[in-house]
Amino acid sequence: VQLQASGGGSVQAGGSLRLSCAASRRTTSNNGMAWFRQAPGEEREFVAGVNWNGSTTTYADSVKGRFTISRDRTKNMVYLQMNSLGPEDTAVYLCAAARSAFAGSSRWAYNYWGQGTLVTVSS
Repeated sequence: VQLQASGGGSVQAGGSLRLSCAASRRTTSNNGMAWFRQAPGEEREFVAGVNWNGSTTTYADSVKGRFTISRDRTKNMVYLQMNSLGPEDTAVYLCAAARSAFAGSSRWAYNYWGQGTLVTVSS
């Protein structure tokens, strides 16, 4: 079970980034997926989640209207398009997979975690 996140970097406030999570077929074929983030000294927080076939998504209030989660099951990929980034979005972003078809926003519902990718937004 492997999840590999990429796409992080440094951007100016107002900019955009697209994160990618490459998952093993065994992990993602029928599993809910999500992005979480963790800023230094902060708790890990939910960002966005998607169900097994991409038909249902959910977002943290802080990113609604700015971030979009999507998945491509044919490629075993999950994406997070982040627009209108602000300094408050600076964090390590992690992708996660659940054993269930849709796991929602609780970190405890996710069984598999990838390494993070760092997003830094400067003002």
